[in-house]
Formats: sequence, structure tokens, C-alpha cells
Amino acid sequence: MDPVSEDRPTDHADAPDSDAGTPDADATAHEPTEAQGGRRRLTTLLAVAAVLFGLDLLTKCLAVAYLTPSEPVYFLSDFGRLTLIRNPGAAFSMATGMTWLLTLIAAAVVIGVIRIGSTLRSLWWALGLGLVLGGALGNLVDRLFRAPGPLQGHVVDFVAIGWWPVFNVADSAIVCGAILLVTLTVFGFEPDGTRTGRKHHHTTTTSTTGEETA
Repeated sequence: MDPVSEDRPTDHADAPDSDAGTPDADATAHEPTEAQGGRRRLTTLLAVAAVLFGLDLLTKCLAVAYLTPSEPVYFLSDFGRLTLIRNPGAAFSMATGMTWLLTLIAAAVVIGVIRIGSTLRSLWWALGLGLVLGGALGNLVDRLFRAPGPLQGHVVDFVAIGWWPVFNVADSAIVCGAILLVTLTVFGFEPDGTRTGRKHHHTTTTSTTGEETA
């Protein structure tokens, strides 16, 4: 009987590959990256909102300090003017008799945007929501702390361009943010960073090739 050689190489053909990726391992590997991306987008959203809120507050303070009602300051010839008014309504002086309701709506918008922001993966959505949040905060502060009292405060407006109603930085931020969000929605860009048409095409292609879809 031949002795068993201790130098015989071990057969590793059937041994499991410890480095092979598994679905659970891959999912775990992606989780930190996705979480970091979400935090970055939320940070972007809050940074944009903070800049717009600060700019709105600063320009309103300057307008109240240096402008006199009924005494407009013209620039760009007669096309543009700075004129101080106190607006009890919504943006561009709409819904002037519903100040308390507009205050509650602005507060709801602020809460909703912050909650949505924690799930964002899209930079453009973060920018759009940041604009809306900054503008909503700017006008909400006026409604809470300016005369004639809480929930009834009048918003400071001071910029007039052509025939357009008098507005402020917050109004502009809300309108620009809303336009951006509508554009993203129309073209299929989702808050999670995907695009509706491309995601559908990827799923269809993967199913046709017989590979497992996500």
C-alpha cells in the first residue's frame, strides 16, 4: 500500500470563492454610498435655502430702512423701480384677504420640503426644492413677525419690473424653484436621481437578455 503523499496539492475546484460577490454583500456595499449621496443632496438643499433666506431678509431690511412708500426709486429708465409696499396676500399681491391661510400653507410647504429632502438623490431637485424652501421661509418670517401680528403679518415687497406686480427675492425664488421642479417632472427626472424613460428602457432590455432585473 502506497503511503499518502503529504505534498499533494489540495483541490480547490469545489471550494467556495470567498471573494465572490453576493446580492447581500453588493447591497450592503451600496448602502453607504446611497446614504452619503442623500446627505449631500439634503446639504445642498439646505445651503441653497439658507442663502436665499439670508438674501431675502437682507434686502427686505434695506428696503424698509431706505425706501419710503409712495416714493419709488427708478432704475433701467422707467422700466424698473424700487417701491415699498406691505403685501397681506400671496406672491405678486394675490389672495390679499387670506393672510392667515397663506401663513399655514407656507408652514406646511416648509415642513414638506424638509421631509422630501431627506430622500433626494438628484442635484437638480435639491436645487429646485432649496429655492422653494428659501422663499417660503422668507415670506413665512414676515407673516409671523411683522405687523399687524402673528399669522397676519404683511410681507415686504419692493421690486417692480414693467407691468409685473411688485415682488421680493422670496417670491422670485419660489417661482424659479417651481418652474425648475415642473420642468424636471415633465422631462421625467425623478427625485431619486433616475429618469423615467431610461429606467423603463433599462428594465426592458435586461428582461429581454434574460438577466435578473433589479
